[in-house]
Amino acid sequence: MESEIALNDLSREIAYEGSNTNYDGFRRRIRSQSDNRREFTLPQADRGKDAWLFLAGCFMVEALVWGKEEPILPEVEVADCPGFPFSFGVFQEYYTTHEPFASKPAGIAVIGTSSTGFMYLGCPIFFAALKRWPHIRRTCLVAGLTITVMSIIGASFATEVSHLILTQGVLYACGGLLLYSPTIVFLDEWFVQRKGLAFGIMWAGTGVSGVVLPFIMSALLGRYGFRTTLRAYGVALAVLPSPLLFFIRPRLPLAQTSLQRRINMSFLSTSTFWIFQTCNISQGLGYFIPGIYLPTYARSQGMSGAEGTLILALVNLGVVFGSIWAGALTDRMHVSSVMLICSLGGALAVFLLWGLSVSLPMLCLFGLLYGLTAGGFSSNYTGIVQSVRNRDTAVDSGMVFGFLAAGRGIGAVASGPLSEALLRMHTWKGEAKLGYGTGYGLLIIFTGITATMGSASWFARRIGWT
Repeated sequence: MESEIALNDLSREIAYEGSNTNYDGFRRRIRSQSDNRREFTLPQADRGKDAWLFLAGCFMVEALVWGKEEPILPEVEVADCPGFPFSFGVFQEYYTTHEPFASKPAGIAVIGTSSTGFMYLGCPIFFAALKRWPHIRRTCLVAGLTITVMSIIGASFATEVSHLILTQGVLYACGGLLLYSPTIVFLDEWFVQRKGLAFGIMWAGTGVSGVVLPFIMSALLGRYGFRTTLRAYGVALAVLPSPLLFFIRPRLPLAQTSLQRRINMSFLSTSTFWIFQTCNISQGLGYFIPGIYLPTYARSQGMSGAEGTLILALVNLGVVFGSIWAGALTDRMHVSSVMLICSLGGALAVFLLWGLSVSLPMLCLFGLLYGLTAGGFSSNYTGIVQSVRNRDTAVDSGMVFGFLAAGRGIGAVASGPLSEALLRMHTWKGEAKLGYGTGYGLLIIFTGITATMGSASWFARRIGWT
């Protein structure tokens, strides 16, 4: 329900939210209207039906657009890579073994990497556009959903790999960003005191998608082929989020939040931002590696494909709860402390569980704990944004978030070739014990070290650098 808020209370609330717009003119209008004893109506922040319906819509968009964050490698057993577009691994396996693409498979791996890379790296551009032209935000939701659905259905008519790159790759990424970007901007208005929790719940959609979607896609492809599967997913993508799009709307009226001004990029010259961004990129370089290689690692130890998929599903299940608890903690603790917990927890899981695991129970435990700890790292973004804005309140939250997402994209894209090179070395194979002697030893060490580097902001804060 909407709560009645007196205009003088509204002025204090907007000031508290630390919105990125110059409200001097708006406050003058508030005082003038307050003198006339009129009242203004706003939906309640942080609680109430409207806020939670909005968050439900964001969760659905996150689950359907992003899915689990996994880059795709040609030689990995891609049927076990989760999410959509990251569940593209299921499609990649199908495309490379079925006509009309199997006879000319060159470029199939580009489909998935072009989608994930463009969606991550394009975030700063899309957020800048929404800041410059705020009146298009709700239009972007509808346009993004339409383009995304068209890209998936269009891919079902493909006869060449280039058609898939254009539709399932680039066009899907454009539509996904148009649909996704406004949810981040609006969520910043709807949740103030519980912002971290709200973002964590939204990002938990990636884990839910990673648990469920690959199994559904694999079953549909095996029974009906790629054309029917893509069309069915296109219909689902059109139907499932559509009712909730009505609730994905700004909380503050546009006239009060859209005063024209330059986009403030001053945060790019601060040490605070770059310390957090360095931690973000470093953690991203290794974060995706278990999701890529755990199924093949399990099979190298004599486990079945179903057992490898189970381990990966447990990682995604851990991400669901990890995203929520890490987001909730950022509302109560300094973000560098939460990053320390996520990073060191993930590193210990890698070194002590994956590195010492050659059995299914230990790998299952690793997958769950890794998802719970390292999987919650992205939920720190709200705390990072707040720390950056504490230095300069004029900085736009959306732009900071966009650059953090781009940094995550750098890690996602670079982790593919880096992990391939490390695996080819076969370091310590047959020499070390347990997981470190399986040929994956250097890969495990690299993953653990990059996870540890995500905690550097905590030490930087202790010596006064942030």
